[in-house]
Amino acid sequence: MKNHLEESELYDPKIIEDLGVHYKEILRLLGENPDREGLLKTPIRIARAMRFFTQGYYTDPVDVLNSAKFREYYREMVIVKDIEIYSLCEHHLVPFVGKAHVAYIPDGYITGLSKIARVVEIYARRLQVQERLTTQIKDAINQTLKPLGVAVVIEAKHLCMMMRGVQKQNSVTTTSDFVGAFERDKTRAEFMHLIGIKLH
Repeated sequence: MKNHLEESELYDPKIIEDLGVHYKEILRLLGENPDREGLLKTPIRIARAMRFFTQGYYTDPVDVLNSAKFREYYREMVIVKDIEIYSLCEHHLVPFVGKAHVAYIPDGYITGLSKIARVVEIYARRLQVQERLTTQIKDAINQTLKPLGVAVVIEAKHLCMMMRGVQKQNSVTTTSDFVGAFERDKTRAEFMHLIGIKLH
């Protein structure tokens, strides 16, 4: 995989056309007339949108981290917080949205701060569950930078809970994953204090 997908590859005409055929049939099966004026271009629009929403499949987060990996003797906490997340729940293909807070303690290597946010984006732009997303972000950073520890916390609202099922509008799901130094209570507590949330 690459660390960047060209637009011409993302919107490959053959893939867009094939997806469009299926989305046109989905509209018909839902009881709509896909040939009416308002829906004529909808299958192609959906096809392009879904390619954008799932572009994380075609980018390697390890390559992204390695593209800006530097030797640096810094052994304190590095935190990138409030990283916006827009992802699709794999169970219903309905969005969940929220924010991620990511920290690591370097052990000889750091990476560009934007690359942390990019790793979050890559995994979020796949069909996901929040629990797996949290762990994938942690694992990519831990395996690539080999730091003293990594912490990831995600807070998100799931439209599958808001629009269907229990229809609870104000519920927020919080997931976390810690490794290394962040498994110690004091270090984890410092991180949670700095990002301003409490885990109960």
